[in-house]
Amino acid sequence: MSALTVDHSGTGHEWDDVVRIWEETDAPEGCKVEIIEGIVTVAPTPSEEHNDTAQLLQRRLYSVIPEDWGIYQTLGVVLRQSAGLYVPDLLVMPRSRLRQGPDGRTAAEDAELVVEITSKSNANHDRVTKTHGYAKAGVPLYLLLDPWHSGRPTATLYGEPQDGTYRVLATVEYGEKLTLPAPFDLEVDTGDFPVLQAEPRRYR
Repeated sequence: MSALTVDHSGTGHEWDDVVRIWEETDAPEGCKVEIIEGIVTVAPTPSEEHNDTAQLLQRRLYSVIPEDWGIYQTLGVVLRQSAGLYVPDLLVMPRSRLRQGPDGRTAAEDAELVVEITSKSNANHDRVTKTHGYAKAGVPLYLLLDPWHSGRPTATLYGEPQDGTYRVLATVEYGEKLTLPAPFDLEVDTGDFPVLQAEPRRYR
């Protein structure tokens, strides 16, 4: 992951400036451009395993969400208190809340669930910075899929945000099942998710 030399507080004209730089960043197709703690960052194109994990989970989620909700893979959401504009790997929210934030953009606090899948280049952002940012925004559920976790891939579900901190609702190793609570009530079999290695295989 590379970072442009821009660091702002996330408020007023300075925030508008950094958002404009984010909009004008000419990154290669498929790269993820975000604002993390006031800094415009560019992450490499995700791997095939990363994209496959997102589509597998998205397919399961569509079976349980209301018809007026959407699931988005490339939607930027604003976290003004954290000077952030994140692009979650998956974001679930009512379609009516798109672009309903105070600046005409989609606000993270309107999400029902966000999912991040770690890549080698951005794992610490997903594990630490974004966990704090989503909690501070009040996102009710944050699912972190971490195939780069040392030792063995893990899935961690965070919830009940309070004062910028989540409670860990569940942590499982890939191969085990994890349940998303209401309004989803969905059992996720993490053994279906591929991991990056020399010979692709699935955990069972």
